[in-house]
Amino acid sequence: MTSTLSTAIIAKRDDLIALTQDLIRIPTLNPPGQDYRLICEYLDTRLRKHGFETQLIRAFGTPGDSEKYPRWNIIARREGRRAGECVHFNSHTDVVEVGAGWTFDPFGAEISDGKIYGRGTCDMKGGLAASIIAAEAFIEQHPDFSGAIEISGTADEESGGYGGVAYLAEHGHFNPDRVQHVIIPEPLQKDRICLGHRGGWWAEIETKGEIAHGSMPFLGDCAVRHMGAVLSEFENKLFPAMAARHTDMPVVPEGARSSTMNINSIHGGQKENDADFDGLPAHCVPDSCRITIDRRFLLEEPLDQVRGEVRALLEGLRETRVDFDYELTELNSVMPSMTDRDAPVVQTVAHAIEDIMGKPPEYVASPGSYDQKHIDRIGKLKNCIAYGPGLLELAHKPDEYIGIDDMVDSACVMGAALETLLLSKE
Repeated sequence: MTSTLSTAIIAKRDDLIALTQDLIRIPTLNPPGQDYRLICEYLDTRLRKHGFETQLIRAFGTPGDSEKYPRWNIIARREGRRAGECVHFNSHTDVVEVGAGWTFDPFGAEISDGKIYGRGTCDMKGGLAASIIAAEAFIEQHPDFSGAIEISGTADEESGGYGGVAYLAEHGHFNPDRVQHVIIPEPLQKDRICLGHRGGWWAEIETKGEIAHGSMPFLGDCAVRHMGAVLSEFENKLFPAMAARHTDMPVVPEGARSSTMNINSIHGGQKENDADFDGLPAHCVPDSCRITIDRRFLLEEPLDQVRGEVRALLEGLRETRVDFDYELTELNSVMPSMTDRDAPVVQTVAHAIEDIMGKPPEYVASPGSYDQKHIDRIGKLKNCIAYGPGLLELAHKPDEYIGIDDMVDSACVMGAALETLLLSKE
C-alpha cells in the first residue's frame, strides 16, 4: 500500500466516525423496513459529492415491499479514466430489532472507550462507512485509476436479501461483465477473509389433532402431544446425526462446523391472551401445533437429504403413532456458497491484510448466510468475499459496537486492495 493513501485514510478518521454515527442514527429497522429511502438519500448526497453517479432502485413486489415500507436500494458508480475492472463494495443498510438489555441508546451512536455503540454499528454500518472512506481516499490520491468503483447500500439482508441484492442481481447489476470483484464488509474481523457460508433450510411443521373439552381429552386428539413426539424424534435421532457431521469449510465458531438446527418457535392450542386480559383460559384440547425450524447445512450435505431426513422422521411417526397427521411447509432455502482461495479478490485482500497488519489472514466461513448467496447463485459472480471490521458475535446483541481503530485498519486494507486491482501495472 502506498504511504500516501494510508496517510489519507488515517487523516479521515474523524470523517469516518461522523459518517458511521450518521448512518446509525437512521433507524433502518427490519422488520418492517423503516427509513430505507432516507438512508439511500443520505448516501446519494454523500457519494454524488465525490463524483459517483447514483441510482436509487426500489425492489417492487419483493417480500415486505409496500407503499408504507418500500424496499429502496442505492448503487453508486465512479468511473476511472481508463478501461479496467470494477470493484464493488456491497453493504446492507437494514438492522434487526433492538431487543432488551441496552445500556447505550441504540440509535445514539455514542462513543466510549474507542468504540461507537448502537444497533447496526457492527452489522454492518461500520463496514459500509469504512468502504466509503477507503473509496473516497483512493479516488483523491489516484484520480487516474482504471476501471470503476461501485458502492451499494441494499435492503433486507436480515430477512433474506430478496428486496436488496437478490433483486439487483436478477436485474443484472452483479453481471460479471460489469462487476468483477465484490467485497461485502460484514463483521468477520479485520484480519479475516470470509470465503462463504453454510446453507439454510427453513420449514414449518404442523401436527394435526381434534378439538374437544379439556376435561375429556380422550374425546379429542392433542396436537401438542403429537408435536412432543416430533421433538422427541429430533432429540433422539436427528440432533445426534447432525452433531456427527463435520465440514471441511473453515466455519467459525467451531460448533458451526457441524450441521445444526434451531427450533425457532412453537405455537399450539389457544392464542396467548393480550397483556391486559386477566381472565382464565377456556378448556380445550388443541387441534393444531406448529413449529418453525431453522436447519443450517454443510457444503457436503445435499439439500434433498436435508429435506428428506426430516420428512422421513415424520413419515415414521405417521406409520407408528396412532392418529398422527402432519403438514410440512418449506419456507425458504439457501445453498452454501464458497469462493476459492485462489480467486483474485481473495488473494488481493490477503496481501493487503498482510501488508497493513503484518501477518497473513485467517480464512473463515460464516455460520449464517449473507448476501454472497445471491451474488453467487443469481449473479453468477464467484469472485466475492466478506471482509470488514467488527466482531461477528456482537451482531444482533445489546450494546452492539464497532471499534474505531478496527474501522480505520479495515479501510486501509480496502484502499490497498483498490490500489492492486485498479492501478495500472505498466
